[in-house]
Amino acid sequence: MTWLEDRAVAVIAGAAVGDALGGATEGWTPEQIEERHGGRVTGIVGPWYPDWRDARPIAPYHKGDGHITDDTLMTRALVEVYAQRRAHLDAYAMAEDLVPLMIGEPRWVPELETTALLLQRVFLAEKWIVARLHYGHVDPREAGVGNVVNCGAAMYVAPVGIANAGDPRGAYAEAIDLTGAHQSSYGREAAGVVAAMVAASIAPGATAGDVVTAALDVAHDGTAEALRAVVDRFGTWAQPPSTDDEERELARLVRETVAPFDSVGPQYRQMSMDARRPSRTKSIEELPAALAFVLAHHGDYRGAVLAAVNYGRDADSIATMAGAICAGLGGTAAVPGEWLDAVSEASRMDIRETGVLMASAAADILRADRERALARLSALDALETGARA
Repeated sequence: MTWLEDRAVAVIAGAAVGDALGGATEGWTPEQIEERHGGRVTGIVGPWYPDWRDARPIAPYHKGDGHITDDTLMTRALVEVYAQRRAHLDAYAMAEDLVPLMIGEPRWVPELETTALLLQRVFLAEKWIVARLHYGHVDPREAGVGNVVNCGAAMYVAPVGIANAGDPRGAYAEAIDLTGAHQSSYGREAAGVVAAMVAASIAPGATAGDVVTAALDVAHDGTAEALRAVVDRFGTWAQPPSTDDEERELARLVRETVAPFDSVGPQYRQMSMDARRPSRTKSIEELPAALAFVLAHHGDYRGAVLAAVNYGRDADSIATMAGAICAGLGGTAAVPGEWLDAVSEASRMDIRETGVLMASAAADILRADRERALARLSALDALETGARA
């Protein structure tokens, strides 16, 4: 594979595997996770409730058993939009191409064990996209205003980073434009920062330090403050955790560091009155937590993802982000093959093919970027020459 193909496959696979492993522990505390599974989770585990169809009839989703969740389903849909347009995307692409995929093309939904519309699986904050754009005919650039502020846009935005490989600022700008149709406030900001981090991670020779630099360069408001707090605490972490007790202490410190910026509050299933409302001082929890695990584990994929899985709360999205960044840094070799094969089989999705598809679209996008850059350089030379004449 080319460098771009390797990194695109890695990012898509790394995010999907993190999503699948984290889905089984989403919504619970570290203590509850250990009690349920007889210790820390070290790989693919079954659903929280064996009788999952009846245990939570309001949301009969079969999380666990290596199934991907809506994070990866939305990522796949966005990749398909890139493959169709083979160009940078904006909020109108969300309205014109992503929404039709959500409501018009049935696909296998692993958590439901049936073929269904993507709309029928996603959370309310993602259903908002269809309600506002398809039925409300809202200006796509403003459609995210009023939505639940959450990590919904950040969880599937990694392809934007691939389309802007090596250009974190370009990735941030594109993600902010694209996800304006979905999110606002710090939810939209997180999507831009995640895209920038992925773009930085897949540049040849990139390090975790380059990812941090990219994130802090583009981030604003509470998101920037949360990331700085994480970098201050974990940026010089001497040694990755090597025992279960050290992992537990890391999780405690991550939560302590992120808590002042998180609007959800200490009880994930009983959110505070300020939860998911627009704010300039808050941040989604998932992004800074993911970066903390990446830094504390020195970019090691397995360590960072399992730390996110055992953290609980929104574990699948945290593991998705941490997995994408670590895989971007380490390439396809960083993602455990046994996990990827099992997740692909359980999800009935060729995850590697999704990465190859994104690489193909990104190659065309980057080629066009180069041509535009050369044309712009010529125009700048002409302007300078003309100014001297």
